Amino acid sequence: MKFHKTPVETARLIEPEPRGDSRGFFARIYCGDEFAAEGLETDFVQVNNSLSAQAGTLRGMHYQLPPAAEVKLVRCIRGSLWDCIVDLRPNSPTSGKWFAAELSAENRLMMYVPRGFAHGFITLTEDTEVIYMVSAAYAPQSERGLRWNDPAFGIEWPRQPMEISEKDASWPDFDPAFHGAEHLRVLV
Repeated sequence: MKFHKTPVETARLIEPEPRGDSRGFFARIYCGDEFAAEGLETDFVQVNNSLSAQAGTLRGMHYQLPPAAEVKLVRCIRGSLWDCIVDLRPNSPTSGKWFAAELSAENRLMMYVPRGFAHGFITLTEDTEVIYMVSAAYAPQSERGLRWNDPAFGIEWPRQPMEISEKDASWPDFDPAFHGAEHLRVLV
């Protein structure tokens, strides 16, 4: 695997290195030893799967506060999406900055989302399917989110959402107290 640094501190784009022959190819999408050598999370407890039927479906921007703060490893296995992360850790040199990349079944790129980052995506094609590994189980009491168009972050989405959940559309403007920013300080 190739681990590519991003403009936001500790996040990575990960590129599998397929080894192919006449049958097709083989590639690792996770290796504990390689992740550990990069200083990345190696303890994942859950693998999630989502399907978005309509292009323009927006999911996010989600995160969890400690003690349920989670690392995510996101991969698109069908279709394509624009995957976005926001660094919410107040003591990070890139606090408040966002980064995004296109993940697709064709490019096989993966987004490594550190603890203390909000994560979301918008689908670019119909029937987009995503799998993601997480380092902590879902904890409703720790759940928080950013609204996709919160002016505090100025995310430049590649298109307008056509489908978004009521919960994701109604997160309040960023407020450090409500959003638990101080709880994310220790995660750098």
